[in-house]
Amino acid sequence: MNEYDTNRIYDSIKNIGYNKTENQNNADCYILNTCHIRDKATEKVYHEIGRVKKLYKGKKKPIMIVTGCVAQAENQEMLNREPYIDIVVGPQSYHKINNLLKNYTVDKKYEETEFDSVSKFNLFEKIKNRNSKVSAYLTIQEGCNKFCHFCVVPYTRGPEFSRPFHQIIKEAEELVINGAKEITLLGQNVNAYHYIEKSNEFRISDIINNLNQFERLDRIRYTTSHPKDMTDDLIECYSTNKKLMPFVHLPIQSGSDKILTLMNRKHKVEDYLRIYNKLKKINSEIEFSSDFIIGYPGETDNDFQETLNLLEKIKFINSFSFIFSPRPGTKAASLKMISKDIAKERLIIIQKKLFNNQLELNKSIENKIVEVLVENKLYEQNKLFGRNKFLSSVIFEGKEKHIGKLINVKIDSSNQNTLFGKVETNMKAA
Repeated sequence: MNEYDTNRIYDSIKNIGYNKTENQNNADCYILNTCHIRDKATEKVYHEIGRVKKLYKGKKKPIMIVTGCVAQAENQEMLNREPYIDIVVGPQSYHKINNLLKNYTVDKKYEETEFDSVSKFNLFEKIKNRNSKVSAYLTIQEGCNKFCHFCVVPYTRGPEFSRPFHQIIKEAEELVINGAKEITLLGQNVNAYHYIEKSNEFRISDIINNLNQFERLDRIRYTTSHPKDMTDDLIECYSTNKKLMPFVHLPIQSGSDKILTLMNRKHKVEDYLRIYNKLKKINSEIEFSSDFIIGYPGETDNDFQETLNLLEKIKFINSFSFIFSPRPGTKAASLKMISKDIAKERLIIIQKKLFNNQLELNKSIENKIVEVLVENKLYEQNKLFGRNKFLSSVIFEGKEKHIGKLINVKIDSSNQNTLFGKVETNMKAA
C-alpha cells in the first residue's frame, strides 16, 4: 500500500510543479513514506534523515516531509525530536500535501494527521493515476475495525473505510489504459470492503467480477484479507472468475486457539480450516500463504506445537513469520514477553518448515511449463522478470518484446524464492 500511496502522492505534487529526480544530492524536497508495522520503524526514519543531513551539509536544506504510519503514530513528537523535519503528514491527509508545499515557509513546522479518507480519495479521483507498470496496485479499502491486540493499523490508518465502487472501477480503467495487465486490490482488511450507494450494495466480489470483464486485463489479485471476512461470494469468485489467481494470502498468525483469543483475532483454527476446505473444494489448484507471529506473550510449547500441527495440514507457500515485537499503543505492548531465546528457537523451527514448503513446491515445478506474466527486464542483465499464478518470481532469458505479455516458460531450476527457465513456444503451460 505504501507503494500505491507513494505513486499517488507524486501524481498529486506533479500538478504543482514537482518532478522526480534521480540525483539525491540536489533535491528541493524529500518525502519519506513510512510503515509502522514492524519493530524499529521509527528509528529507521531518523537514520535516513541523518543520511540526508550529511548529503546536504553546507548546502541549501531540502524541504523534509515524513508521511505514512510512523508520521501518524509519532506526529508532533517527530517535529520536536528532529528539527530537520519540516512537515509531518499521516496517511489519511495526503490530499493536503499540495497546499502544505505551496504555503511552506522556512520558519514554521506543519503537522497534518487527521483521519479524512473521504477527502483524500475524492481528491485522488480528480488526479489521473499515471502508474504504467505491468503489475499495478489499487487501494480499495483502508483501516481496520478488528483491533487485534498486537496491531497498530486501527491507530495509524483509522477505522475501516471503503472507497466508492465507481471510483475504483474508474481508476482500474486508467491503470489498464496505462498498460497494466495485472491489478492487485489493496486494503489493510481488503475483503471487508463494503460500499452502499443508492440501495446498491458492493463487496470485493463485485469489484473482481467487474474487472474480469476488462479485455486487456489478464490477472486479478487482492491482499491482505482476514478470515472473518472470507465470505461465500468471494470464495465463489474462484470458481467463476478465470482471471482471479489461485493464490490466497490469508493470515492466521497462530495455530493455537488460546493464542488467537489472546490476540483478539475473532476466529478459531477450525474457522480457518473451514475456509481452506471450501476454497480447495471449489478450486483444488489454490495455494495458500499466511502470516505467523511467533513468541506471542503467553505462547507455551503446546501452543507452538499446535502451530506446527497446522503447518502439517496446510502446506503454506511464501508465508511470512516474525518474532512478536510490541508496538507502542497496542494492548499487547504491556504484556509480559516470553524468553527471546525461546522465541528465536521457535522461529528457526517454523521458518525451516515454511521454507521447505516453498522449496518443495518450486522443485515440483522444475521441467514443467508455467505461464508467466512478464513485468520487466532485470537491471544490466539480459534476463526478464515475471511471476507465475502463485506469485512466485521467475527469471529467464528473453526479449523486451515479451514485457507485458503472458508467455510460457520452461522451468529448468529453482531455489527457495525463485524459478529459473527459458521461453517455451511449442507447449502449453501446466
